[in-house]
Amino acid sequence: MSVLEVRDLSVTFRQEGRAVEAVRGVSFSVDAGETLAIVGESGSGKSVTALSTVSLLPESAAVSGSVRYRGQEMIGASEAKLREVRGNDISFIFQEPMTSLNPLHTIEKQLAESLSLHQGLSGTKARDRIIELLTRVGIRDPETRLGAYPHQLSGGQRQRVMIAMALANGPDLLIADEPTTALDVTIQAQILELLAELQREEGMSLLFITHDLGIVRRFATRVCVMQQGEIVEQGPTAEIFANPRHPYTRKLLAAEPDGAPDPVPEAAEEVVATRDLRVWFPIQRGFLRRTVGHVKAVNAATVSVRAGETLGIVGESGSGKTTLALAIMRLISSDGPIVFMGRNVQGLRSTALRPLRAEMQIVFQDPYGSLSPRMNVEQIVAEGLTVHGVEGGRRPREVVAEILAEVGLDPAHMDRYPHEFSGGQRQRIAIARAMILNPRLVVLDEPTSALDRTVQVQIVELLRTLQRRHGLAYLFISHDLRVVRALSHKVAVMRQGDIVEAGPVEQVFSHPRTDYTRLLMAAAFDLETGGDAA
Repeated sequence: MSVLEVRDLSVTFRQEGRAVEAVRGVSFSVDAGETLAIVGESGSGKSVTALSTVSLLPESAAVSGSVRYRGQEMIGASEAKLREVRGNDISFIFQEPMTSLNPLHTIEKQLAESLSLHQGLSGTKARDRIIELLTRVGIRDPETRLGAYPHQLSGGQRQRVMIAMALANGPDLLIADEPTTALDVTIQAQILELLAELQREEGMSLLFITHDLGIVRRFATRVCVMQQGEIVEQGPTAEIFANPRHPYTRKLLAAEPDGAPDPVPEAAEEVVATRDLRVWFPIQRGFLRRTVGHVKAVNAATVSVRAGETLGIVGESGSGKTTLALAIMRLISSDGPIVFMGRNVQGLRSTALRPLRAEMQIVFQDPYGSLSPRMNVEQIVAEGLTVHGVEGGRRPREVVAEILAEVGLDPAHMDRYPHEFSGGQRQRIAIARAMILNPRLVVLDEPTSALDRTVQVQIVELLRTLQRRHGLAYLFISHDLRVVRALSHKVAVMRQGDIVEAGPVEQVFSHPRTDYTRLLMAAAFDLETGGDAA
């Protein structure tokens, strides 16, 4: 018997006086104990479909069709009936736990609230159940974590807390909406293994929403492929992967970052180099703020990058990747020489650094948060020209049009605002903003992790083209080893502030020397191949 049965589901939103169809005629079922994955790019309707199951959509949504849980119709059900099903029978895990957990409440209080609401537990009984749940999801020393706030936990720990909240009432169906997208590969592997283990032991059904086909191949029983609000193909996972029928499914399966960057010319000059670079943050306590210790974010980092070369920096969150890059750009304090274009910039004051700033640029992870919503594209991209006074006698609009065309955007759209573009287009705008100043060094801080796989492939190819054309040196920070392999010449593996291994990409990927690097490789490529070695 099906736990969840969806038939001819359609969802339409009213936006600015017009109707926008988000989901059209979607039908599928989730059987007892199985894992059904819904895959597709951002905007395909995956999350809207999931939220429709228990009427969690805003009032602007018009929903038609049928959603039955254990034979009970959910569309049009009373609020009392929906409250009974939500959390008790159907639970959710969302992509970003920091937006789902209340930052003002402790972990204990948030879990206790769910137990009180659905099971009437309080006091010692609730506390014992919370400790049991946290232990169940792999939180070490749970008693010491009860008083912690969400910001005091790592990303993996926060996601484990979300899983504990979802499991608190023994749900029949667990809906996981991109639960691992924001996590490092090793943490991602742990969370997925945990969900699979809990599913086996609890006998739950699992509806998994994702755009990562590696996860689908390894964990899903069946798969539905969504495009522009419709399910274009569905069936057993092995069959879909072996014999995809729909062109869009074939496109998704083929969207894998591959190839390699152009070789670095032998005579390429060194753009930036460090030797034993150190970033320690002081721990100060007491009325006089005396330093009692240090947070050792980066220890003795020695790296170098030449023109036309990419150094990939990989490691888990908190390993020091971004801190190292920010120190190299002199955006945070550090100790040790930083040689940029043959000149040690470590001791330079801000006035002396200013002329060099145009030659050091950065592209951030989130194209949503790094672009001002109050500025149009022309203003965003041209801002650096004005700040650094490098118009070169040309009208800024002409220069902006030229760089937009180079990154694959229509210059005619430069009067539009960021919200009018897709995620991939916004990342191209961020790249244009950096490239318009003709930099020598570009720091790319997780520039593809927020993007769908098909868009990732496009951005990787764009970055390779720009590097080839302009001889750019890249510092590429990422936890996606597939993208690192496709874009980098060399790789440095960081752990707890130390570079534990470094060398040419193929050497490190094919013959890792340290246990930690082997763990990273196994986590990344196990998820992708279901066990094949990298």
